[in-house]
Amino acid sequence: MDGFDFTLDETQRALAKRLSELETTHRQLDEEIARLHKNAADALKIQRMKRSKLALKDEIYRVKNELFPDIIA
Repeated sequence: MDGFDFTLDETQRALAKRLSELETTHRQLDEEIARLHKNAADALKIQRMKRSKLALKDEIYRVKNELFPDIIA
């Protein structure tokens, strides 16, 4: 094969683990942004964190689509 000797279950487990990690990181970033807003922190830092959070959200969406494809019957 071309280096992909994973079974479907192994691939799904890896995607589920990646999804969990992404969601945890997203949640932590959200909490940190809220804390920084509360403390009137550096606006540029908050803006960068929000961009990172948005990128994480996009990656979460991509992984979810791989795990749970929208199959039209």
